[in-house]
Amino acid sequence: MATMAQSSIQKTSVIISVFSTSPGIGKTIVAINLAAGLANEGYKVCLADLDLQFGDVLNYLKLTSTNTIAGAQRALLDNPEGFRINDFLIEYSQGNVNFSILPAPLYIYDAYQTDVQILTNIIHRMDYFDFVILDLNSMFSSLNLAMLDISTIINYIGVIDFLPALKNYKIGYDTLLRFEYEESKIRLIENRADSQKLINGKDVERLLGEPFYHKLPNDFPAVNKSINAGQPLMFAAPNSRLTESFYDLVGNYTQRQSKVAPEIKTEGRGFFSTIKRFLGF
Repeated sequence: MATMAQSSIQKTSVIISVFSTSPGIGKTIVAINLAAGLANEGYKVCLADLDLQFGDVLNYLKLTSTNTIAGAQRALLDNPEGFRINDFLIEYSQGNVNFSILPAPLYIYDAYQTDVQILTNIIHRMDYFDFVILDLNSMFSSLNLAMLDISTIINYIGVIDFLPALKNYKIGYDTLLRFEYEESKIRLIENRADSQKLINGKDVERLLGEPFYHKLPNDFPAVNKSINAGQPLMFAAPNSRLTESFYDLVGNYTQRQSKVAPEIKTEGRGFFSTIKRFLGF
């Protein structure tokens, strides 16, 4: 797919987008814990909250800032030569974990004033980071398409707990392929993979034609601790299975040698034929 906006600035960072076609399935949790995990391994990381209307990264981490991506856009328009993206970043720091955050706008009005080319330029100006994590909203908007286009890796997140959710997930995946994003950079991530459901994971993978790259276990107590504490899982629930699973996911991206995460088993018998009928196959 042709890049929707070009920049004269050479991108050297790895851009990992966190995307879904369904709201409320844990995108922000995934984005924050990816950023924290990569920072814990010594990488320079920035997390950009690009859910422009309802971004929740700062709320999750109990941080506040008046500097946002909306202000960065205005500054870049007013003074391109003197623009410094660092002026609009806020730092999260705990222990030896430090990563930067580009916050979403404070007001919904500002979300409607965003310019795709300018925001793409801003992301390219973060090329001095080792990793840039993009927390996107749940739609195929022009901004999301531009961000997916410049992404090195697309983490496509889903919670496959009932048939409509599976249909939504497959339509989204097929759409990504129709937009000609390389299959090699799309990573299918199943969240809450071991929750009780009537859909067998193997049947889902057969329908998608691609195995899940990673499966995150269901652990509501750990997530609740994390949200209540305003901390990534590694601090709020260091011994949880979910924390360990994020450790393994980060290791996949950093080529770290680590133990293989235990296989997550799902309950329920094969409903392959039923699912095919539901999806119209």
